[in-house]
Amino acid sequence: MTAREAIALLTGAAGFAEHRPRPRPLPADGPLGWTGYDAARERAAARTGEEESVVYGTGVVGDRACVLVSFEFGFLGGSLGLLTGDRLEAAYELALARRLPLVSLVATGGSRMQEGMVALTQLQRVAAASTRLRAAGLPQLAVVRDPATGGGWATVGAGSDVVLALSGAQVGFAGSRVRPPDAEPYAYSAEGQWEAGQADAVVEPGELRDTVGQWLRALGPGDPGTVARELTPGDPATAVRELPEAAPLPRAQPSASASGPPSSGWEAVARARAPERPRAEAYLTDYFAVRLPLRGDRCGGTDAGLLCGFGLRADGRAVAYVAQCGTPTRPAGYRAAARTIRLADRLGVPVLTLVDTPGAANDAEAERAGAGAAIADTFAAIAAARVPVTTLVIGEGGSGGALALAAPGNTHVTTDSYFSVIAPELAAAILKRPPSEAGATADQLRLRPQDLLELGLVRSIVG
Repeated sequence: MTAREAIALLTGAAGFAEHRPRPRPLPADGPLGWTGYDAARERAAARTGEEESVVYGTGVVGDRACVLVSFEFGFLGGSLGLLTGDRLEAAYELALARRLPLVSLVATGGSRMQEGMVALTQLQRVAAASTRLRAAGLPQLAVVRDPATGGGWATVGAGSDVVLALSGAQVGFAGSRVRPPDAEPYAYSAEGQWEAGQADAVVEPGELRDTVGQWLRALGPGDPGTVARELTPGDPATAVRELPEAAPLPRAQPSASASGPPSSGWEAVARARAPERPRAEAYLTDYFAVRLPLRGDRCGGTDAGLLCGFGLRADGRAVAYVAQCGTPTRPAGYRAAARTIRLADRLGVPVLTLVDTPGAANDAEAERAGAGAAIADTFAAIAAARVPVTTLVIGEGGSGGALALAAPGNTHVTTDSYFSVIAPELAAAILKRPPSEAGATADQLRLRPQDLLELGLVRSIVG
């Protein structure tokens, strides 16, 4: 797939308006005087019809305008050189000026050897440009093609807010010729990177246009179907945008509204632990028309017991979500939650959290993985969020591992839930009471939905 074929795969009949930066002259055979470099560039241009390894411009994907960057692997392996850096920086600045999301179609072998350290320092330019876009609250989405390796993967690709990988693509910092001879190939594949939480989804080419279009709708309101105008100093469009409305509360799922509040603390605990009680998946399915998962903590960890991502409701409204699934939440889950909340906050998208955990994972592996720091980071992400966070406790609210995902002042509970400083059995053990006293201890903890409401700890009981 060439750079322009990749663009056409996304834009279709909507078209693409190419931009070109003002060309800068290079010395003969480049900044290092590498013998034969000019000839190699000429052959690459003749073979591909391109002047450089990157094509960029504006286009429309679905109903959202964006800036598109596409790598041409046929031009010296899609490598990054000085002129590539000029184009990448110009693309980021175009997105910044027009207040548009940036979509990168990455296919690269890394930095261009014929330009040495001059080529390598282009990664710093990309990182700086990406940081400016991030500070402006504009989303960056990468589609990694085959191959996506080296510095291009480690900046344009992995540095994006959302990473989609084409099925079967080779993806990794180390290219095939520089890996250890015993390296496992799967670790360098799109599927392997998804499994490790370094890519958010593996997508087939035929699904790419719809998937990217949905992501662009979910990552912010944007300007449907149009390319935004250039901004000028003093333009009102540069003002800080208003905060969005809070995410609406989910509807109570069947068993959550089947009966009134529990009569005792122990009944509240039993309801929350009941296997048939609706879980996060049921709530999210009812809440969203489209769900777009984010995967992993970007540190090599995943937690199947925590779902997070962005979604579109039936009215087209975007909401980010973080949902516990009733299992002890692992450090990778908390880090993924913090990642999602911070991204939503930066993009101005409201957040919904669903609390349902007996507590944070407390095994030795969790401690080695930094459980305390991960929980602290989640607390900090919610505390710092400027967008509204809405929380619904749908099951167990076990101690700080649950509270880390609860919104201060905007937490609600279902009749199938409880929230407690600690599980009643553990509280009884700490107080040196026999196990038979767990029920009485649950009453003393005042963990029932109606107790939480009376204490002013939650705003309402849903269902």
